[in-house]
Amino acid sequence: MHKNLDVWQNSMHFVTALYELTQQFPSDERFGLTNQIRRACVSIPSNIAEGSARHSNKEFVQFLYIALGSASEVETQLLIAKNLNYVHSIDPLYNDLQSIKRMLLGLIRSKQISKDS
Repeated sequence: MHKNLDVWQNSMHFVTALYELTQQFPSDERFGLTNQIRRACVSIPSNIAEGSARHSNKEFVQFLYIALGSASEVETQLLIAKNLNYVHSIDPLYNDLQSIKRMLLGLIRSKQISKDS
């Protein structure tokens, strides 16, 4: 069950923190970078959850890769926000995101090693 996965729990906390961060963005970015980064961020735990409900490890891994892609998208968008001076520091969130990406890769490896179920 996805709610028991540390990577899902961490990504849920990350979504909350990212939403709080994006509240600092300029209001004219509400439909631009703010919307894009929030959608990509929500995609991380959403794809973990959807993949865990699938019938095989192969399908689960496919959704974990989508979550990993969304995490990379968020990483890029955080850097863009910093470059545009929308935030002063992204370090805590950036570090959390790197941890989530490592956890996703570890889960992918473990599911690929185990027999397809």
